[in-house]
Parts: sequence; structure tokens; C-alpha cells
Amino acid sequence: MDALATIILAAGKGTRMKSTTAKVLHPIAGIPMLAYPVKAVCELGCRKIIVVVGYQHERIEAAFCNQGLVFVHQDQQLGSGHAVAVAEQALRGFIGEVLILCGDVPFIQPQTLVDFITAHRSAQAALSVLSVVVDDPSGYGRIVRAADGNFSAIVEHRDADQEQRQIREINTGIYCCAHPLLFEALRQVGTDNDQGEYYLPDIVAIIARMGNRVQAVCMSNPQEVQGINNRYDLAQAERLMRERIAAAHMANGVTLLDPAATYIEAEVQIGADTVIFPGTLITRGSVIGEACTLENNCIIDRCQLGNRVRVRACSVLEQSTIADDAIIGPFAHLRPESIVEERAHIGNFVEVKKSRIGRGSKANHLTYIGDATIGKDVNVGAGTITCNYDGRKKHPTIIGDHVFIGSNTALVAPVTIGEHAVIGAGSTITKNVPSNALAVARGKQTNYDHYVRIGKKTEQDT
Repeated sequence: MDALATIILAAGKGTRMKSTTAKVLHPIAGIPMLAYPVKAVCELGCRKIIVVVGYQHERIEAAFCNQGLVFVHQDQQLGSGHAVAVAEQALRGFIGEVLILCGDVPFIQPQTLVDFITAHRSAQAALSVLSVVVDDPSGYGRIVRAADGNFSAIVEHRDADQEQRQIREINTGIYCCAHPLLFEALRQVGTDNDQGEYYLPDIVAIIARMGNRVQAVCMSNPQEVQGINNRYDLAQAERLMRERIAAAHMANGVTLLDPAATYIEAEVQIGADTVIFPGTLITRGSVIGEACTLENNCIIDRCQLGNRVRVRACSVLEQSTIADDAIIGPFAHLRPESIVEERAHIGNFVEVKKSRIGRGSKANHLTYIGDATIGKDVNVGAGTITCNYDGRKKHPTIIGDHVFIGSNTALVAPVTIGEHAVIGAGSTITKNVPSNALAVARGKQTNYDHYVRIGKKTEQDT
């Protein structure tokens, strides 16, 4: 929108969160709650988005450093009016409307803001306040209207009398005000209230006394302006956000067998016809292809999955790439920087770390593969490990195409196994193995006859 700037208030510590982390940095569905109102106003096409920060401002600025925001500091938290006032310098020379909202309203929708600003402009108001009617208004500022229904003031709950506390229409904390009139009014705000702070809502009465039009625009959906004040509110917001995310994926053709027990964070992509079982967590930034199956209790953390990938129960995948038609698990662990190519199988109790598993290769049982490059159609027997760490450095293992590795093999890196080689079960391989060779490295078997009679009593001796 032309001639529109936004101020987002995010300076408070959030004392009721009882946390060493600033309230607006607490995540909801995997991203800081501040990201949601920032995203909403970005979609409006604002000329400038100012974020007022205070507590842990360095962390907030670092988290949002690439989004083109302007940060101003409220070094002392002296109330919401003071928080807006510190943004005056950042708006010097700007003429237009200023949208004001808080950083802890993750459910606000861009269309709601568009409708609010449109109503503000249509009424040619100097100041508009977004309001909502709720069942329990306790703790919120009340929208006070005159006998003719016109909006006249906002009274905070702690300052309201008994009659005013019966009002169910409340202030959402979202304003639209003409600039520079906004800051002219803020300079007249005092601290004659229960908290001794500069209340932003006081500008309503001030701007009205100056002969300007003020209005309260009542919205229909209280959930959109639900704030986060404590851990319970945070948990409720997490649940509601996951419901929204789940509904969006299901509308796009994804099957969630139990949406309430499936945990999908924001900014996840999932292809159509993928089926996700209960207990699975998919973190922000993951991309899941089409027709995949994610079984119960899996963790998919910032991974890229191709089409028709099957992740079997209780597997953990971290920052890895899995190509089409691969099968992972059950109880498998892919650590960061692992690549599993087409039709490869990583089976139960197999751990892969920073390795590439070639097309059609299999490691189906009780195996550790670390810092390795494995070619295509390789069979890795049960109990095989790559001994990649010498106590000081990590070393690579390279296994060529069509290699067969017998069970309980230790590959002591750095080591290279040539194509079509065979490694005998139980071997400890410390040297390179040429292509097409059989390598056996184990102690000679010795059988001792009549050991039972020599070593212990038999039934005949008793």
C-alpha cells in the first residue's frame, strides 16, 4: 500500500514467560513468533517496517537481519506510548498512515490488516483502533463509546471502573494513525495511571480533543489477535498454528492419519499423496516429495526427500538428502550431510554420518557408516563399521560399485575398496583392496578336540 509505514512493538522481556529468552523470539511451529506479524505486514507492501526492540535486541536483530527491517531501541521500557515515540526519528520526512501492532500476535492475517486500513481511509479517520468482542475481557483495555455509539476512549482494565469492566469490546493493540499527527499526540501523553507509564491508548482521547475523527473498527475473529503472555498461551498458539499448517497440507493432497498428533513446522513443503503417520515431526525448511510414506514417530529435520521415499518407524533424519524410491529405517539415523541415492536402503539400527550411499546400495542391519562414499549396488553386511576417527582426525572410506562386504567387517580409514571386490565376514581391513579381489583379514580358526571332557565335567563323570 502507498504511503503506509508500520511500527511493530517488540521491546518487552515478557516477564510472565519466566524465560531468559525475549518473548518475541520464542518459537511457534519452528519460527520466532515475531516472524508472523512481520510476514503479515510485508505482504502489505509497506514503505518502511520499523521494529522497536529493547531486551535482547542483539538477538532479535540477528534473527531478522536479512528482512529489510529498521530497528530502533527502547532502552527503558516506559510503556507502549513511549515505545512508539522512540520510532519518530526513523519516520522523519514520512507523510502517510502508520500501522502499529505488537510482535506477539502470530495469527493476524494480511487481509484483516488490509480491511482495517481500507476502513480507516474510507472513513477519513485520523486514528482507527482495531477492536474485537470477547467473552472474557479481563485484563484488556475496554473500548468506551458515547451514548450515540461513537468511539471516545480506551480505558485499561486496571484503571477501569466497575461499569467499564462490563464492556466486552476490547482494544487489540492494533492502530492506524496519520503521520505526523501520531507523534504530536504522543507528546501530550502523561503518566497519570496505575502503572505510571506512557499509555499508547491515551492518544485516542487526545486526537479526538484536537478535533480529529477517531473510530474503532470491530473485527469478527478474536483468534487473529490472540496475544502470547505466558507458557500456556504459547502452547495454545503452537496447537492452533499446527492445526492451520496441517489443514493447508491436507488441502493440497497430503494424508495425515492423525493431524492432532502430527507435528509439522512452518515453511515445510510436502508433495501430494504423501502419507504421514502419527507422532512424526517435520521441521522448518524440510521438503518432502510426492507419494512418500513417513511412518510413526519419525523426525525429519531440515531434510530433502524425493518422491516415493519410505521412512519407516522411529527413524531420525537430520539435514540429509534422500533421493527417489529410497527406504530408510526402521530405527535408522541419518546425521547431517548424508546423501542417500535412488533405491538405496538404510535399515534398522544403521547410522550414517556425512556419507553418500550410492544408487541401489543396501546397509540393512546394525551398521555405522561415517565419512564414506559408497558406490552403486553395494551390499554392506550386518555389523559393519567404518573406523573413521583416529583420535585426532576423521578419515574417508571409499567403496566402489558392486562391492559385497561381509558381516562384522571393520574398515579402518583411510581405505579404498575397488569395484566388484568382496570382503570376507569378520575382517578388519586396514589396506586398500583392488577391484575384483577377495579380502580376508581375520585370525586363523583353531579347533581343540575333546575340549568338553578336558574343560568341564560331563554327564558320564557325575
